[in-house]
Amino acid sequence: MQLLTKELKENIPPIGACEDVDDPVVHVKIFDPCSSWTWYIIEFDGEDTFFGLVDGHYCELGYFSLKELKRTENKLGIGLERDLHFEPKPLSKVKQELRGQAVGLN
Repeated sequence: MQLLTKELKENIPPIGACEDVDDPVVHVKIFDPCSSWTWYIIEFDGEDTFFGLVDGHYCELGYFSLKELKRTENKLGIGLERDLHFEPKPLSKVKQELRGQAVGLN
């Protein structure tokens, strides 16, 4: 599966564009189908670097690499996937949904 289409790459704001935005939009969700790790993309430098929310051992904002995501394989040899049904939404909504999952509300 292609993690990012050309259209997605063109529509994600560049790195730094959302610095002064209180509640930036999450544009893409990428997940590991065999674990709970998920990456939510807010900004992209157009080549390799993303800024977004990573929900792994901890839930935190940070930078991550497209190359690293493409190389990631789980124990079954399956790579990461893009959530084809994910609709862009504010970061606050994503965090709210994650908190709901953590306490078993969703």
